[in-house]
Amino acid sequence: MIRHGHIIVVGLPHNDRMTQTPPPPLPQSLAGVRVLDLSRVLAGPWCTQTLADLGADVLKIERPLRDGAGGDDTRGWGPPFLKGRGGDDTAEAAYFLGTNRNKRSITVDIAHPDGQALIRRLVAQCDVFIENFKVGDMARYGLDAASLRAAHPGLVYCSITGFGQTGPYRERAGYDYAIQGIGGLMSVTGERDDLPGGGPQKVGVAVADLFTGMYATVAILAALRHREATGEGQHVDMALLDTQVAMLANLGANYLTTGVPPGRVGNAHQNIVPYQVFETSDGHLILAVGNDGQFAKFCGIAGCPELAADPRFIRNADRVRHRDTLVPLLAGLIKARAKQDWLTALEAAKVPCGAINNLEEVFADPHVVAREMTVPMAHPRSDTLRLVASPMKLSGTPVQYRRPPPLLGEHTDEVLRERGWTPQELAALHQRGVI
Repeated sequence: MIRHGHIIVVGLPHNDRMTQTPPPPLPQSLAGVRVLDLSRVLAGPWCTQTLADLGADVLKIERPLRDGAGGDDTRGWGPPFLKGRGGDDTAEAAYFLGTNRNKRSITVDIAHPDGQALIRRLVAQCDVFIENFKVGDMARYGLDAASLRAAHPGLVYCSITGFGQTGPYRERAGYDYAIQGIGGLMSVTGERDDLPGGGPQKVGVAVADLFTGMYATVAILAALRHREATGEGQHVDMALLDTQVAMLANLGANYLTTGVPPGRVGNAHQNIVPYQVFETSDGHLILAVGNDGQFAKFCGIAGCPELAADPRFIRNADRVRHRDTLVPLLAGLIKARAKQDWLTALEAAKVPCGAINNLEEVFADPHVVAREMTVPMAHPRSDTLRLVASPMKLSGTPVQYRRPPPLLGEHTDEVLRERGWTPQELAALHQRGVI
């Protein structure tokens, strides 16, 4: 039994209990890597949560509480908020909880000279420094890449901004919604302009932020590998707009190949047919035919084998060219039968398909449950915290859920004592409002 961080051995004689030792901790891929995290909101915290899940010691630097405001902005981005033990809302927003586990929170006023000195002292004990301030802001505090790396050449310094450290837009603030528009994603997302509901549409989650956080993670790991080989750190310059352009993937390649900007096609696919949502007699399903063999199987199940032999539809390229003829034919056939009837038959024939679940259905799905994609965590203010788990499944160094998302400043004194600050120094910093 494990209770409050201690191991209690149950059912053994007293003398045997005294000889029991806790099992050795599981290895972690990034154990020993120290990260100083001055990022907030989503892209940076998504990166640092990933590093923390893999075992890095992440110190989240937040603004001290002043006049009711402080910390990462997302702490207040609700409702919903975590329910406390009495059933009332806590001050912990679900948004913040979803991106900040396995970290320790330290409050530091970096606008104060003593706060800047504190950060520089911490940097000397860290491997990675991450910030997502506007270009030039960190230089005002003497915490820019050039200054810190001059003193610590092995430091991996990662800047995450909307538009990067160079270029005509570098001083602009960057927000995911605007980046989805500027970077072209909204031009290819949403229903066709000539259909009801047509027009630009953003993605349901902040994908530019999330992708940038993941690309930043990869870049940091690459920089750490380089440092391991050479002893040299480097400055990682990550931009939401760069990431958004890169993640256009096949659609970006389509444009560069043809010079023709792709448009919105709703739930259809630009390069594959049939690959879209269809209405059934009692709902909707996704049909995702990926090759010609699967199309022939689908036609057999649908009772129209002649379509698979039609010269207009034999190959995917033919089906794309004759999309406007084929899709209405298939829509009529699919609407005549029930959703589960289709799903059962298509899955048995290994024709890619799927239901369209809401999140209640997602987290109740037996496969999602079997893959352990939620994790309960003990929280100082609640017994009901449940988070989306990491998707990374490592056989030798599994992700560990060591710490719940921290309270604001929860670990300030703990970490600074651990890193060498004396009680007298801490008292003076508190008195001056630095921490």
